[in-house]
Amino acid sequence: MNDRIRRLGALGGALAMALGALPAAAATGTAERTTGSAILADPCLNPTAPLSVEQQRLSWHLAQNGNPDELQPESFATQLISGGGFDRFGPSFVHGLCSTTDFGQAKRIVERSGKELWKAATDRAQRKGKVRGTLPYSDDRPLYWTSQQAQAAIQQWMPRFQLSAQQRTALVTEFDKAARGMRDIDFPAGPGVRRMIVSGFDPYTLIGGERGSAQGAVGNNIRHGNPSGASALAIDGTTYRGKDGKPVRIESYLLPVDFPQFKAGYLEDTVGPFMRPGPRRVDASITVSQAGPNQFDLEQWNGRYHGTSLGNDDYAPCPEIGDAAQLAVDNPECNTQVVPKWGGPSGFQLRNPKQFTETTLPVKSMIEAGTGRNVPRPPGDGWEDKSEAFGVVWHTNYEEFPDCHTPKTITRNEPVPVEFPPPNPPVPPDPGACARSGGGGDYLSNESGYRNTLLRDRFGLRIPAGHIHTPDMQHFAEGNRYQPSDDTFDAWRKAIVAQTRNLVDVVAKTVS
Repeated sequence: MNDRIRRLGALGGALAMALGALPAAAATGTAERTTGSAILADPCLNPTAPLSVEQQRLSWHLAQNGNPDELQPESFATQLISGGGFDRFGPSFVHGLCSTTDFGQAKRIVERSGKELWKAATDRAQRKGKVRGTLPYSDDRPLYWTSQQAQAAIQQWMPRFQLSAQQRTALVTEFDKAARGMRDIDFPAGPGVRRMIVSGFDPYTLIGGERGSAQGAVGNNIRHGNPSGASALAIDGTTYRGKDGKPVRIESYLLPVDFPQFKAGYLEDTVGPFMRPGPRRVDASITVSQAGPNQFDLEQWNGRYHGTSLGNDDYAPCPEIGDAAQLAVDNPECNTQVVPKWGGPSGFQLRNPKQFTETTLPVKSMIEAGTGRNVPRPPGDGWEDKSEAFGVVWHTNYEEFPDCHTPKTITRNEPVPVEFPPPNPPVPPDPGACARSGGGGDYLSNESGYRNTLLRDRFGLRIPAGHIHTPDMQHFAEGNRYQPSDDTFDAWRKAIVAQTRNLVDVVAKTVS
């Protein structure tokens, strides 16, 4: 064994120990958090190097709950990282990164570290081994903030060798994908097992909310989590049973709430290889995100259009201009673009890809299964049927430009009936119209559903594929304005995750 292999093995061991896979006393790493912040400091890190919009939030503080005139002593991100038991991951990651001597070695450390963080997060969510930290096992947020901490370290790293801007970006991307489970998908091959892939999302809408009066305090929306992300962590690597009794293996991954990564093909690069012909081809593909307030929406149609809402990076490709929606014609940034390697055209085309896609999920079975009957209702649950946690609705509305060249829009199938089957069949999109929004809106949740079902169609697959919108889980106990968590918040997350699992189980029972 040469010295380089020995060094890599030792660094990987340090990361595993930092994540709790080995005795805590053995953990290594010299980097420390800057005062009150989750941004790491080390001689090999340049504290003046610029960070991304998301990474800058590592230093944000909330006001104190009992004394809103004062800041909490530690940043919100610090509390989430330590509350998830991941506080030693960042220092150990920096120790490993700063010990590398070339780009290839750094890339291997970055990918392996991201995979280890993903595994630690899924193990925690599934209570495999001791649940470390003070936050509930179901909490999805520690993974997001720990990943941002590590990516900030890569941004500020001063390597011993020449590193181009493109190489640094490649390292950030590699860590990001690995920490999202995109490098962890491992389906068994062959006809004896079915395969299903399920996505979730990062927390989002982290800006705004109550601030308190403390100087420098941020709004309490930074506390937001995402039940779709929590669901993905809870089901990754689990097995269900199909209608023929064969096992159905579930693999999951997380998507960012940022438009550039979608445009770069994050979803297609993850799902596409498993839609191609081969022994590990998927039998179902589901995208999941959060909506609200008290029901699960099974989205019938996904639209190609981008709206004006900002991503977590404070960027929107189709910004608002005046009162009217921007037209789709000659406006590529307001339309989902597919990278050429997944069938996208080299230039913008209005009809390539198509304006709408639709679900092939077993909607009837998912609604009639009563997936919320044995799920405890969280405090304040407003679903009218008290026998179940949340309703499940066939969500058929969408908005279109009847004439692609004029700004007038029309919304179809609204209001959406909650009964199934509906009194009247829904009206499908006009083949000559342009999408303004899908049933799931015009944000990245809709785009995930669009890209996933477009892949299905491009590969000519006749498999269950579609989008599930969960209820909104951002409910905290009365009186809790600034604390990171409480029993009410956890109850909503656990209830939504439980019913999401039941819905996934229904789909698993239909695959063949």
